[in-house]
Amino acid sequence: MATAGMERLGFMGRVRAILELPAFEKIIMVVIVVNGITLGLETVPSVMQAVGPTLLLIDRICLSIFVAELLTKLVVYRAEFFRRPWNWFDAIVVGVALVPAQEGFAVLRAFRILRVLRLISVVPKMRMVVVALLHAIPGMGSVVALLTLVFYVFAVMATKLFGASFPDWFGNIGASFYSLFQIMTLESWSMGIVRPVMEVYGWAWAFFVPFILMTTFAVLNLFIAIIVNAMTEVHVEDEQQKSLDHHEVMKELRALRDEVRALREARGAAGDQPEIQRP
Repeated sequence: MATAGMERLGFMGRVRAILELPAFEKIIMVVIVVNGITLGLETVPSVMQAVGPTLLLIDRICLSIFVAELLTKLVVYRAEFFRRPWNWFDAIVVGVALVPAQEGFAVLRAFRILRVLRLISVVPKMRMVVVALLHAIPGMGSVVALLTLVFYVFAVMATKLFGASFPDWFGNIGASFYSLFQIMTLESWSMGIVRPVMEVYGWAWAFFVPFILMTTFAVLNLFIAIIVNAMTEVHVEDEQQKSLDHHEVMKELRALRDEVRALREARGAAGDQPEIQRP
C-alpha cells in the first residue's frame, strides 16, 4: 500500500514536471495558434467548401487537447488549480466549447485564442509593461475624470451653440459627445465637421481649436506621461529587487563560507591534539 502511494506520488510529480516544461507550453501555444487559424478559415465560404470537414476535424482535435490539458491540470494541481486565474479562464473557454453546437455558442469558442495572452507571464518585458499599466490605473482614473468633465462642458456648449443648425452632430448631448470624440481623435474633424459648421458660424473655430488643444494635445498626453512614469517606477523597483536578491545571495554565501572556514578550523584543531597514550 505504501509503495503504491509512493509510486502514485512519483507519477503525479513527473506529470506536473511535464506540465511545467517550457516545451509543453510551446506545444500548447502551437495548438492554440492552429486552432485560431482554423476558426478564422471557417469564416471563409470558399475554404469551407473545399476543406470544411478537415477544418472541423482539426477543431475537434484541438478541443480534445484542450480538454485533456485542463483535466490533467485539475487532477495534478487539485485545490491549487483554482487559485490560478488563467485556469479559471481556460475552464470557462473549454466549457463554452463543450456546449452543444449552436450559432451563438459556437462563436464564443473563438475566444480560445485569447489564451495566447499567457505569453505575458512568460516574457519578462511584457510582464513589466502589464505591471506598469496596472500601477498607472489610479493616475489614469484621475485623467479620465478630468477628460470627462471637459467633454461634458464642451458638449453642453456645442449643443446650445450648434444644435439648431446641425442636429445630426450636436442635436443633443449624446450626439455632441460623439462628435467631439471624433474631433478629439482628429478623424475627418476639419472637412467633416468643423468647416461645415464654420460656413454657418464663422467664429466656430474659436470653440473647436481650444477644445482640440485641451483634449488631443494636453489631456491625452497625460496618459502617456502617467504610463511612462509608472514603467520607470516598475523598472526601478525591479532593479532594486534584483539588487536586494543579489545582496541576500551574497550574504548567504559569506555565511556559508564562514561556516566552512569554522568547520575546517575545528577539524584542524582536532587533528593537532596529541593522541592519548593507552597503558
